[in-house]
Amino acid sequence: MSSRNSSNMSTTRTLSGISEMDALKLGLDLVSAARRNLGFLRTVAESRWLHPKATLVEAIRRYSELWLPLMAYLTAESTSMKTPVVHPPIDIEWVWLCHTLNPVHYRHYCESRFSRLIGKPTIFDEENEEYALMTCRDFWVKMYPDEPFENECDSDVGVSDVAIDEELLEEVSKHRFLYSKFSEPYRSEIVYLIAARQRYKGFLFMVQRSTDLASNLVPTSDIMLMWLIHQSYPTVYAEDLKEVAGDLVKVLTVWDKVKEKEVEETKKLWERTFDQPYEKAGGEIALTMDGGVSFKPPVYWEVSDTDVNTKYKPLLPRFLLEVCVFVRLRDKMKAMQENIKRDNLRLRMVRCHRELKLGKPMSDFSHLSWQKAWHLYCEFGTKGVMVELRQRGGYCFKGNSVQDTVTFCWNDLLRAPSLSLEREDDEVKIVTSITPPVQAPYLMKCVPDRVTDDSGAMISDVILRMNQYRPQEGRWLSRTVLDHAGRECFVIRIRVGEGFWRRGGEAPSAVKWEDRIIEIREGSWSYVAGSIGRSPVKMVGTALPKEPEEQWKAAWHFSTGDELMIGGLPSSVSGLRFFLKNQSAESTGKLLKGRRMQYQVKKKGSVTKDEGCQVYEESEEVEEEDEEEGFLTLVRITEEDPNGRATALLNWKLLVVELLPEEDAVFVLLLCICILRSVSEMKKEDIGGLLIRRRLKEDKFGTRDWGSVALHPSSSSSYSSPHLEPWYWNAKAIIKSEGSSNISRQPSITVGYSPEEGGDKLYRRGILA
Repeated sequence: MSSRNSSNMSTTRTLSGISEMDALKLGLDLVSAARRNLGFLRTVAESRWLHPKATLVEAIRRYSELWLPLMAYLTAESTSMKTPVVHPPIDIEWVWLCHTLNPVHYRHYCESRFSRLIGKPTIFDEENEEYALMTCRDFWVKMYPDEPFENECDSDVGVSDVAIDEELLEEVSKHRFLYSKFSEPYRSEIVYLIAARQRYKGFLFMVQRSTDLASNLVPTSDIMLMWLIHQSYPTVYAEDLKEVAGDLVKVLTVWDKVKEKEVEETKKLWERTFDQPYEKAGGEIALTMDGGVSFKPPVYWEVSDTDVNTKYKPLLPRFLLEVCVFVRLRDKMKAMQENIKRDNLRLRMVRCHRELKLGKPMSDFSHLSWQKAWHLYCEFGTKGVMVELRQRGGYCFKGNSVQDTVTFCWNDLLRAPSLSLEREDDEVKIVTSITPPVQAPYLMKCVPDRVTDDSGAMISDVILRMNQYRPQEGRWLSRTVLDHAGRECFVIRIRVGEGFWRRGGEAPSAVKWEDRIIEIREGSWSYVAGSIGRSPVKMVGTALPKEPEEQWKAAWHFSTGDELMIGGLPSSVSGLRFFLKNQSAESTGKLLKGRRMQYQVKKKGSVTKDEGCQVYEESEEVEEEDEEEGFLTLVRITEEDPNGRATALLNWKLLVVELLPEEDAVFVLLLCICILRSVSEMKKEDIGGLLIRRRLKEDKFGTRDWGSVALHPSSSSSYSSPHLEPWYWNAKAIIKSEGSSNISRQPSITVGYSPEEGGDKLYRRGILA
């Protein structure tokens, strides 16, 4: 393999071969239309009242008997490409959208009833939509004074004996979970939609050129999204694709099941047309494989409308992106199969996970087609990926030598037209694609630190000298909160003792039970000498112990207005009970024991049947109860979502939390530390290492930062590591610090603790008594 500097490698861009003359002209702003309709699909998915059969039947009646005749009347004097600016109620809009996603049936329906195709107005911003809704209401009242504008059907009442359009009802019911196909938060990013539009135009170009299709074509998820959005504006769609409408019958629709042969034929056709891999990050095959195996992504991300944690300045948001790397050998390598057996490719990260080394032998790849080498999820802070072209030594030499290195930086990929870049040399071509980075859940962990006094200064001779040898009053156990990148963002302090220490004289004593408060301060330590410093000044949260009611063992009142009650058998952690209440909150909080909802973890490697498809999940059988110990899932229940939405996962034994941007970080940290504090007292055992009073040695940040990289299960690799999986799959292995592997046995170790801190007896009495 030749050794050349990566800067000499050529760079080409996906679909660069399509000229404006070749591409079909689209009469619709697909990017704006997609952003608007993705928001609408999310609203439909969250509107549970809309989906009972009685409500749908009434919505279909209103659509067919009232709405379409109204639109036909309003467009009677307009051209086929111009529609009045009116916007229907949500139930009618939903039925209309589902109907238009079957273009053939919709055209026949309109032409049989109105002798022409009824179009949809292009309204993409909220102000115009509100105006169009008001205008529509005025027309509605004039045309149908006895019909309510909104759907007032009682979903609890059975379906009446009115004539039902069964075909349309089936169409609407079929699309009930359409949003789940496109629910990833990056789908609404403009840069993603621009790339998707370009690939959709390329797909239409490919269909137009392919006159003799032997099998059905299978669209990827990004192309499918653009196609559905295009279809939902029927008059524009009919005009734009009148030259290829007949060819599109060979394209499978969103709920069709596909055969592996159809997927392979589509990939080959795309590669022959553009010499690029067909799939990409955020552009996987969207349809269910008939008898194939599909994989559940290892990460969970959802659209979050708000981030309530922006008020905490030291807590920086975390951004995640999806990455796919494809490889194809150059044609001349066909005659060099024996030589490449000693060659291999190795994937590495630019930052944050320098330990990562994912290898693939060159013999795994072909000159005939593109093959996916790696599929992973990375934090934006990793900066990019490097692919090393390596060669094994001969009989007399051991190890591998790096022949070449190519680097794909996230910023370069974000500027590429299709979010993809290609690097090539004389022997191999590599294409890397990404999705736009979107905000991911926050990750935080609490690590032990030195004891502090009432002012927040660490107990130390350094501070004593700075205070002109005035004794430091009060004793607080301290925990430093680190984010995913190892940055200090909060300091948690637990009050244990009062008074001060004098040699041969006084010593701190335990405070009363009601004075054992917990406080959280925002920011990092102000270090004055080495690891000695003062805690930040700004206090952002407190927890005060309360006298529990009869059926509870412990109770806390938070500064957030919440109250936490803890009960259960002192001898059994698994028998613990938790209750949250807050009279003034808009949502009700509930703590579920274990990893629940999207955090549920099951045993690896299981393959199950799902509607005729084998679904490979990293977890299919629930883990044993002891694996769930220490985990709690925080669920928020609202009127709009009575089933609840999991907003945080916490492990109170390890003091680790993951939370969505919409959940308050300080509240979750208070939950974590208060539960550990109370359970330690109930069991008379330091089960979470609260008695540790020194900062423990940890891995150097940047070596393998937790949460920085997750490998998709479809990306087969001989490199197995819990650091390439979500942290809660194997929390102890991820969070374990060097020197703290047996954290539960360390509280008895007092070596290194100074008598000025108050002695181990003080803290045992303050925490365990």
